[in-house]
Amino acid sequence: MTTLITGASTGIGRALADEFAAAGHDLIITARDGAALETVAIDLMSRHGVTVTCIARDLAAIGGGAALAHDIAALGLKVDVLVNNAGFGAAGAFAAGDAAPQLGMIDLNIRALVELTHIYWPGMIAAGRGGVLNVGSTGAFQPGPLMAIYYASKAFVLSFTEALWEEARGTGVKVSCLCPGPVVSEFRRRAGTDKTRLSQAGTPMPAAECARLAYAGWAAGRRVVVPGVRNRVLAALVPFMPRPLLLKTVRGLMAPI
Repeated sequence: MTTLITGASTGIGRALADEFAAAGHDLIITARDGAALETVAIDLMSRHGVTVTCIARDLAAIGGGAALAHDIAALGLKVDVLVNNAGFGAAGAFAAGDAAPQLGMIDLNIRALVELTHIYWPGMIAAGRGGVLNVGSTGAFQPGPLMAIYYASKAFVLSFTEALWEEARGTGVKVSCLCPGPVVSEFRRRAGTDKTRLSQAGTPMPAAECARLAYAGWAAGRRVVVPGVRNRVLAALVPFMPRPLLLKTVRGLMAPI
């Protein structure tokens, strides 16, 4: 099988590439940083003996997903499994920042994910094999004051993935949404969450452990994968919390240190 992984140069995406390669999947990896992708590819091919193709693309650009699919087709490659990992977040009050980064977040976290899924999904269903692993967040389970667009984008990813899981039931196509809590990666620094109270709320999970649990859950056909007992307990408690208390709690966690 050949697996396409977006945002594969660092963090969870890089760790997921390792897991799929270890399971014998040939890979197509993409991110904006072509040099970083090449470094990842050399490492994976040397350790796992699989074929890794690198394509540098900015999926936040309008039509980025279609352009990537065109590149893949031009190389004569076929995608059996799609891992939608590319995404970014930005901590801060909604009114405090420019609109452009917020809209860019929607373009990458939602539009590109839907675009790529729509391109490859029909072929998976027709073949009765393959699958999709979408990377959400524990932020998907509740609104996120002081990180509103990111939390909302991940809520979309979770809802969309669960709907596809039901549509794929009985077809042989595996669909899962990975909803991790804080993970050791560049995401925390880039998003600014390392400077919020959330960063003091617990120890981030290593990206490799998160990816290991994600792959196992996807391979087992689990609809939603929440790595870590603490994260699963907190996610299970959310529906039972009074909404005003939930919002106040999340706002407190997202407040700057």
